[in-house]
Amino acid sequence: MANVPVHLAIILDGNGRWAKKKGLPRNAGHVQGAHVLEDMCEIVWNKGIKYLTVYAFSSENWKRPSDEVALLMKLLRDYMKNSVKRAMKNNMRVRVIGDKNGLDEDLRVSIAELEDATKGNTGLNFTIALNYGGRDEIVRAVRKLSSEHDAEFMKNLSEDDLASALDTSGMPDPDLLIRTCGEERISNFLLWQISYSEFYFADCAWPDFNEAELDKALESYSSRTRRFGGLVKGEE
Repeated sequence: MANVPVHLAIILDGNGRWAKKKGLPRNAGHVQGAHVLEDMCEIVWNKGIKYLTVYAFSSENWKRPSDEVALLMKLLRDYMKNSVKRAMKNNMRVRVIGDKNGLDEDLRVSIAELEDATKGNTGLNFTIALNYGGRDEIVRAVRKLSSEHDAEFMKNLSEDDLASALDTSGMPDPDLLIRTCGEERISNFLLWQISYSEFYFADCAWPDFNEAELDKALESYSSRTRRFGGLVKGEE
């Protein structure tokens, strides 16, 4: 493939609908989706993608049925418990973005331990958006800057200043955003960072997403011309 994104972002959509279609409880879809995500980390790295960011649990997902939320939290706890060994084996750096203050203390501790243990790894940069909302991230960034700087600084606030206070500080913006299950919206995900991202909407639900589906998205991305507001050679 001639051109692959440096940073791929994915909205993992359709776990519950996948399960319902198969006559299974919604929770079965989340379990299968977690297995697919583990495989996808290895697949994207083998294709030359350096950063993978996934929308795992939004700040709005707390509104879902309590048993579904409880299972999602259990899956996250299990992942944190087992991921240090897996990440070290695969030389993968793992980070979590979102409002961590809204999570239980044991999860916050596990996240901190995972991030610290893998911060020196040089393989895939894997980022999990957890209790995350794009608008909330921008608000938190502004509050952080205003608490650290005076009014004159805030008056002259630049885009670079704000970007430095976002959860994704130090990471390149996504080149490609994929959303599964046929939905064509971004649902408050990485609002600042995807300003110039290419979008690809896959019809299959996340539990059915595989290497072949990823290849379709990458082929579409590779065929596009990215102008970033300017002109490419030959368009003058």
